[in-house]
Amino acid sequence: ALTIVVAQASALPSKRVSLAESLGRVLAADVLADTDFPPFDKSCMDGFAARREDLTGPLRQVECIAAGQLPTHEVGPFECSRIMTGAMLPKGADVVFMVEHSALAPEGTVRFTHDQTADNIARRGEDLKQGEVVVRAGTLLRPRHIAALASVGAAKPHVHRRPVIGVLATGDELVAAHERPGPGQIRNSNSPQLMAQAAEAGCPATYLGVVSDDFETTKRAVGESLERCDVLLLSGGVSMGDFDHVPNALEACGVRILFDQVAVKPGKPTTFGMLGQKAVFGLPGNPVSTFVMFELLVRPHLMARMGLSGWRPVTMSAQLAQPIVTRKADREQWLPVAVDEHKQAVPLRFHGSGHFASLVGMSGLVCLPLGVLGYAAGHMVNVRLV
Repeated sequence: ALTIVVAQASALPSKRVSLAESLGRVLAADVLADTDFPPFDKSCMDGFAARREDLTGPLRQVECIAAGQLPTHEVGPFECSRIMTGAMLPKGADVVFMVEHSALAPEGTVRFTHDQTADNIARRGEDLKQGEVVVRAGTLLRPRHIAALASVGAAKPHVHRRPVIGVLATGDELVAAHERPGPGQIRNSNSPQLMAQAAEAGCPATYLGVVSDDFETTKRAVGESLERCDVLLLSGGVSMGDFDHVPNALEACGVRILFDQVAVKPGKPTTFGMLGQKAVFGLPGNPVSTFVMFELLVRPHLMARMGLSGWRPVTMSAQLAQPIVTRKADREQWLPVAVDEHKQAVPLRFHGSGHFASLVGMSGLVCLPLGVLGYAAGHMVNVRLV
């Protein structure tokens, strides 16, 4: 299923955005250095620029060079220039000694008072040469990349467009979070959860409301939603009940169903299909199933849509603080764990896919492969952090 959803996720076209809008986007084209960096030989510290061969004698100060100021004097024999960090090195100088290693003589000259010193000069082009790649295409832009883009003048980088995501819930039993449920009703928790997961993935979603358990209503809502969205996330209505109309509604709208079950617990009735380049995920109605299936299938699809190829979740290796025991091993299982202060994985109380409270203290998910009933305490597991 993962292979299928990623294979169907072609990267969206690129667009230019401002640096303020580029965080969390995927770079669509290499960004090159527009000049050498540093662009000139510059001082690494506040001190005095001089000729190394003259450091044994008194030095006459010829000027003071601030950062951003061009030197006006060449440093000659037994001369120096007071220089600030980042300022351009004057001609003739080949060393900068720090203020702490200097003394002002009575006659107004400067003396180097230490035994030895490094050059303390950042040479032109030692960080980057003009035309060198600074940030490569396919990079997910984090704060650490923004300064690099700004430094080379990439004020409007080319990034892949984010997919337009819609979140649509199904179920006559659902009421909004601010409402008190009546008899037989529950609050709609899947929609805010999915929207939060999408936003965390860098793709803000639009809430499209709740659809009643009626085929024609569901079909109409799906069709209208697909006109607006690149990716539609449906929750509920995908199982085998008499009022689960999502699979039939998808097919009636022309969606090509690529799978309608996955051998995973929780999340078995997950459905995925395509209408042209538009993707539809039919996710289970139980909140833990929805959460897990978003992490396992939807998030990788969104990352690929944003142009991030080869995305992998963040994981950590941890020792189980307590055993994990399950009754069945007929499907791959994903179970919630907390990572404690000792970096151990602590299995959380988990009663099944409707047990939303198990998500609250969760640090990540641990996979029990098909055929594995559990692990003993002390077993090393791979925690998929969420």
